[in-house]
Amino acid sequence: MIKAVLFDMDGVLIDARDWHYEALNRALGLLGYEITRYEHLSAYDGLPTGRKLEMLSVEHGLPRELHSFLNGLKQQYTLEFVATRCKPVFQHQYMLARLAQAGYALGVASNSVRRTVEEMMERSDLARYLDVMVSNQDVSRGKPDPEIYVKAMSMLDVAPEQTLIVEDNENGIKAATAAGAHVLVVEDPGDVNLERVTTRIAAVEGSVVA
Repeated sequence: MIKAVLFDMDGVLIDARDWHYEALNRALGLLGYEITRYEHLSAYDGLPTGRKLEMLSVEHGLPRELHSFLNGLKQQYTLEFVATRCKPVFQHQYMLARLAQAGYALGVASNSVRRTVEEMMERSDLARYLDVMVSNQDVSRGKPDPEIYVKAMSMLDVAPEQTLIVEDNENGIKAATAAGAHVLVVEDPGDVNLERVTTRIAAVEGSVVA
């Protein structure tokens, strides 16, 4: 029986994948570096910024002593985008409200830093429905490692077989699968609604969810 539903944030509850891409490239551009759209979609999407910077050092020679500066600048630019672009989406508010009303424990587990997670969830008016919010700063290894989902399930006191995770990209799907939970794969935030989630729960449980 499913007792908890965990959501990735970027690309699932918030249409923010391009915000992270634009913010990091804006910071990198000051030093003459860039992540192409192809690289973003094929290799970097869904990874923590620190992991992306390490990949840039290995693949493109980005000096590691610049990581801290670039990471801080990227987070600043991301928050600027959040302040102007992040707004409530009714289908997500309705979905979380109904799931909470039905007694499911709810959470977000994101490779973003905690301040970004909290800011996005507040501005999208979703924070009030969530029992836990886990960021990449709460774990030692971000997705695709399963640690972030294992931690969220532990905080909710649910087993993997009692948990449905909603994910959109390869790294997140790997993390959710490795954590042992049931997974609902979506294309983008427009795919995420009450019907999709309850249908997947029903399929897992083998019965109709009221």
